[in-house]
Amino acid sequence: MWLFGLLVLVGVILLVFLVVRFFAAGNRGNPSAGNGDTAGGAGNRSAARQILDERYAKGELTDEEYAQRRRTLSEGT
Repeated sequence: MWLFGLLVLVGVILLVFLVVRFFAAGNRGNPSAGNGDTAGGAGNRSAARQILDERYAKGELTDEEYAQRRRTLSEGT
């Protein structure tokens, strides 16, 4: 009887582990996954452009710095 209870407990723990791993793995290879950026086409932007956009949104860059760095990135492609 205790063996069945132990197996159920192990099964529940395994299920929770797999669910957490599944949802966490969705964000690993795709920086835009899960943060709502996919509708805006963020998946098509380079990682450098995405970081630049985030820094500009946070106010770390002025309009001039943002425009200059955007031009620099677009020249590289």
